[in-house]
Amino acid sequence: MIVRDMLPAEAAEVGELRVAAYRAEDLLSVHPPYAEVLRRLGADGKGEILVAAPGDGPGAAAALLGTVMIEPWTPNSEVALGTHEVEVRALAVSPAARGRGVARALMAEVEERAAARGAGRVVLSTQPAMAAAQRLYASRGFTRLPDRDWSPIPGFTLLAYGKDL
Repeated sequence: MIVRDMLPAEAAEVGELRVAAYRAEDLLSVHPPYAEVLRRLGADGKGEILVAAPGDGPGAAAALLGTVMIEPWTPNSEVALGTHEVEVRALAVSPAARGRGVARALMAEVEERAAARGAGRVVLSTQPAMAAAQRLYASRGFTRLPDRDWSPIPGFTLLAYGKDL
């Protein structure tokens, strides 16, 4: 497995991978229109989309294993509070690739790239139902930032996490 920048021709596959991953965990039932956000996220060029691919050997043309987006702070950021922070968006692993270290590899690359760009902290938000993701974040040194929890829709709160680099 390699983690690399998404190729432009992979944009549609990345969008569908995100939707499939969220659907597999029943994470879209709270707000089904979010599927379209997942499909389009990063298309505006404001974020850096990474993918986990099978590698360069046999089967390299196989489907992507996972994806994540790194988004620098903007005044419209959901969790990041300033230019010293970058936000992680739409971490998703193909249901067929779960349990193979894909999310861990993607997050390691996010942290490495953020640090190389001078970010002091990586932040993200997650649904309360994303228990596996929360275990991953904790194992990588992320801590809860309850003062940054937020509600994208009434009655539904996203949990914020951060890690100092």
